[in-house]
Amino acid sequence: MDRILSSLLGPDFQIIEEGLGGRTTVFDDPLEPHRSGREFLPVALHSHRPLDLVILSLGTNDCKKFFNADEKIITKALQQLASLIKTHPYGERYPIPQVLVVSPIHIGDEIEQSPFVSFNSNSVLTSKSLAPFIQSMAEENELLYFDASSVAFPSSIDQLHMDRQSHQAIGEGLASLILSCFNVQKEEPQEKKEERTVTRAIKFPFFKR
Repeated sequence: MDRILSSLLGPDFQIIEEGLGGRTTVFDDPLEPHRSGREFLPVALHSHRPLDLVILSLGTNDCKKFFNADEKIITKALQQLASLIKTHPYGERYPIPQVLVVSPIHIGDEIEQSPFVSFNSNSVLTSKSLAPFIQSMAEENELLYFDASSVAFPSSIDQLHMDRQSHQAIGEGLASLILSCFNVQKEEPQEKKEERTVTRAIKFPFFKR
């Protein structure tokens, strides 16, 4: 994803990826330890400063059945991480970065037939109900927001991860939002201009598809 986003944004932007499979917002996973985002986030913020924007893309692993977390709990956990970003002691003259919260894609309906034993049918329902709660939280806290499930889907192979097409779709959506956020106009190739027949408005600071 970072390579897709980097290529779309261009050389004026530096993307730092800190992704980790199985990472949660605040929970300690008994089967995959040391995955809590809350524990790692302060280290990442301090080691990579200065930062202009931090993208929080978490929530899928919070839907695991042994956490018993509903959409309200997961949203509250994301809000806690966003607050941590805003209040972190970066140091004198270091900027406070903006925060972009990404509501995750839905978990596939056939997840119980996949190798991922920590998810069940309730995990699917929770993932499908997250977006409006996370969007409302983002708006109330003046955070940027993007709904990944509006453009991307889980792979039919494992019901949890995305294929190349979905990664590309999310990268394009995030790139449009980030360019708008920083008031950057990116010139389209001529062939793309000729192909484009529909224009979608982007309203800062919230990106809605």
